[in-house]
Amino acid sequence: MTSGSVPPNPAEASPAQPTAPSAAAPLHPAAPKRPRRYKPLPPKRTFYRHVVRHALIGTAMVFGALMIGVCGYHWTAELGWLDSLVNASMILSGMGPVNPVPGAAGKWFESFYALFSGVVFITSVGILLAPLARRFLHRFHLDIEADG
Repeated sequence: MTSGSVPPNPAEASPAQPTAPSAAAPLHPAAPKRPRRYKPLPPKRTFYRHVVRHALIGTAMVFGALMIGVCGYHWTAELGWLDSLVNASMILSGMGPVNPVPGAAGKWFESFYALFSGVVFITSVGILLAPLARRFLHRFHLDIEADG
């Protein structure tokens, strides 16, 4: 066939080029295997290791925030160590302060510590739930791939 010629008509095909599929050739050849779009689900042992690691990170965050609160209440509000621990624990858990705080420095600290505690609480919950959410979404994507 030259560059200016018309392609041959299928009805005029030569016997060497059959137009209909032969009986030996399959009508629908198997589709080529696609590569996996997602990694396989990690084993449960890996998942449990992630849960423990995230729990340790969340616990360390809460403990660090509690220590900041205890020291802050002790030095700025001039409370004893036990009262400082109680106030910091109650603020960190969202319950509110127990002892009244005298002086401007203690009130400034109490205000900023309450805001800080809210952020620490939300962040630590996110860290604790991250492995569960990741496993759920990973399994969900694997189910979609199996259906598709």
